[in-house]
Amino acid sequence: MTAARWRLALRLLMRDWRAGEQRILLAALVIAIAATTAISYFTDRLASGMLNSSAEFLGADLALVSSRRVDADWLDPARERDLGIAETLEFASVVLHGEQLQLASIKAVDASFPLRGSMRTSQAIYAGDSATAGVPQPGEAWAAPRLMQALGLSAGDLVEVGDTRLMISRVLTFEPGQMRDVFGVAPRLLMNMADVPATGVVQPGSRLSWQYLFAGSAAAISQYRQWVEGRLQAGQELLGVREGRRALGTALERAERFLGLAVLAAIVLAGVAVAMAVRRYTERHFDMSAMLRCLGATQGDILVIFLLQLLLIGLLAGITGCLLGWLAQWGLVILLADLLPAVSATTGLWPMLPGLATGLIILAGFALPPLMRLREVPPLRVLRRDLVPLPARSWLVYGAAMLAVVALMWRYTQNWPLTLAVLAGSVAAVLVLGLVGFVLLALGRRLNGRVGAAWRFGLNNLWRNRQSSVSQVLAFGLTLMAMAMIALVRSDLLTTWQNQLPDNAPNHFAVNILPHEVEAMRDFLDVRGVPATKIYPMVRGRLVSINAVAVREAVTKEERSNNALNRELNLTWAGRLPADNAIVDGLWWLPGDAGRALVSVESRLADRLGIRTGDVLGFTVGSEEITAEVASLRAVQWDSFRPNFYMVFPPGGVLETLPATYITSFYLPSGDKQLLVDMVRQFPAVTVLELDLIMAEVGRIFRQVTLAVEYVLLFVLLAGFAVLFAALQNSLDQRLHEGALLRALGASRRQLRAGHLAEYTALGVIAGLVAAMGTECLAWLLYREVMHLDYSFKWPVWIAAPLLGALLVGCAGYWGTRPVLQQTPLTLLRER
Repeated sequence: MTAARWRLALRLLMRDWRAGEQRILLAALVIAIAATTAISYFTDRLASGMLNSSAEFLGADLALVSSRRVDADWLDPARERDLGIAETLEFASVVLHGEQLQLASIKAVDASFPLRGSMRTSQAIYAGDSATAGVPQPGEAWAAPRLMQALGLSAGDLVEVGDTRLMISRVLTFEPGQMRDVFGVAPRLLMNMADVPATGVVQPGSRLSWQYLFAGSAAAISQYRQWVEGRLQAGQELLGVREGRRALGTALERAERFLGLAVLAAIVLAGVAVAMAVRRYTERHFDMSAMLRCLGATQGDILVIFLLQLLLIGLLAGITGCLLGWLAQWGLVILLADLLPAVSATTGLWPMLPGLATGLIILAGFALPPLMRLREVPPLRVLRRDLVPLPARSWLVYGAAMLAVVALMWRYTQNWPLTLAVLAGSVAAVLVLGLVGFVLLALGRRLNGRVGAAWRFGLNNLWRNRQSSVSQVLAFGLTLMAMAMIALVRSDLLTTWQNQLPDNAPNHFAVNILPHEVEAMRDFLDVRGVPATKIYPMVRGRLVSINAVAVREAVTKEERSNNALNRELNLTWAGRLPADNAIVDGLWWLPGDAGRALVSVESRLADRLGIRTGDVLGFTVGSEEITAEVASLRAVQWDSFRPNFYMVFPPGGVLETLPATYITSFYLPSGDKQLLVDMVRQFPAVTVLELDLIMAEVGRIFRQVTLAVEYVLLFVLLAGFAVLFAALQNSLDQRLHEGALLRALGASRRQLRAGHLAEYTALGVIAGLVAAMGTECLAWLLYREVMHLDYSFKWPVWIAAPLLGALLVGCAGYWGTRPVLQQTPLTLLRER
């Protein structure tokens, strides 16, 4: 019997294929699988490329920072995983040149440094630089411009570090990893690790910072990171790409969230298209199932025959969709080869699996319940149009399918808030927007007396079939809503960042400004017309307790390795809320709060450490211990390239009695580097940090994301057109019969075409209004709660969505209803 089932299933499949029955279903599946496969490949490549680009600025994929040299057995697991390893050592020491001396931050590196990216050097300070391979040779050193200026050095000069002399061979302009903790550092001197013993500077009790850099495959890095995290001790911290680069980490986070949103939109639309196509396919096989039952087929035979057909369709669509998705992502890689970051030549076959799984799960989830209905079709249907209600167990299949789809959606985002937000928005759209669509249909019917015959025909047809019309409004509305959301966030993602970083966004930091030089620095910048941010005081302190409980005991086990607990934080005081900050809980200082023991905490750090308003935090600043009550939590815009702080105190408090330096940021065009020379001459203690490369990298990441979104939007559009076509086909049988009756009663083809155009244009306008309302609500939720972007009323959507709906749905309906006029009324009525 099994062989007979296979033969019958193949025979029926070929017959339906020749009749065009499965083409809609196959096309919807191919689009779904091709879209998800291409997106999986492309996002894997893009994410890998962006992480590689960001890792170049860190100098590695992972860094272990320790105040003491780690045991050798800590590195053995890294070698076992074939990770590249580099060792560096940082310490402070006085550098002498003749009679001049300067406290410098010495960094000793081995021959493997850096593992990612490259250093940049020049022959003279603030001259043109270039990428430089290798490290200083033994007996040589590279000095930062600030150190060169302070000591009056030139290439070839000798400097003394402890008991040894080193020749300055190049000027160091950029060093991977140098911006990990930029505040309070002395000017850099880079030397070879082999020269450290000869200096005699490193002695027991010296304050040292060892860095162990690792690079390798993502899986190996993840495994080693998990191994190390459980062994971290006080004074040790792990830095990945995001931790090492706050601005780049924020850019990557938003990029991944948005690409995940695009994938979710494609999945939702593909699922709607498949559901509609499967519904029509099964409904057109009710009569065949009844006939097979009359010929002796059992319910099991019916179920197996149609399952085999769907399995074959799914496999054919899977192979075709995966191939098209693979070709599509290669086409984009080739097209944007000069713009995308360098990635490996191939990512293997793994990205095909999500696409194939998505297509098969959607097919199974939306096909099994109707198939169960097919097996329940009674033989008596050949004489009467009876149909057994949907079995209760079918809803269990629907539930299982929805859970599987949710799991797939989470796979694309790795972000439950984003996944749940889209799901909540979709459910709200189906319930609320369905009601809105019904109300709009009722209002449209009231226009009957004010419009022509064609419009009366279209509006009456919509109202007469209002259940079907509401479902089509939802289908078209969700399609337009997905397109609007992708287009909106695509535009706002880049525009918001550009608005946050105008043309004169700060690209230089001046740190270690001494208290008595603050006014002189402000005058120096004002006289030269350099736009600068506020000059902030800064004190280095460590968080040691929460509500009188040691901080490592007060936080969860997962957060004990948090970097904020393993290093000193930058503390400041301010009377006004910084421009890049927003209060999310509590209140900013009141007039009477000056001098009180209060503190405002950055909200994300507070969430990770479980800090709430009203908690009492303890800090150590040098040998001083201070406590402060949490008055507010602040959302901080870390990618603004302005000074920002985890902890802000009110003015007049105990913090002002402690030793402090000051910090500011300013914008300087690339051709005005001479100003930096003048600055370090007038303010020898100041350290100037150039952020041009960091800002360029963040901008490049956002441009890459924009290009990716434009490409992903093509797949969303294809999925949307699949929904349109499937919805049209769902009502085609009924329209064929109605058209035949109208033509038999004397209606002309021209009148029918005008009525169909009016009907679908009105349907498109109503769907556009529904989409605009849904887009507004979903955009508010995603922007405020998930994407952390500023939200504003999206008035262009209220104009564009109805117009686009009228155009797309009207044209699609006009084209899709052509078969109504291509057959004679007699033929159609006989078939009924």
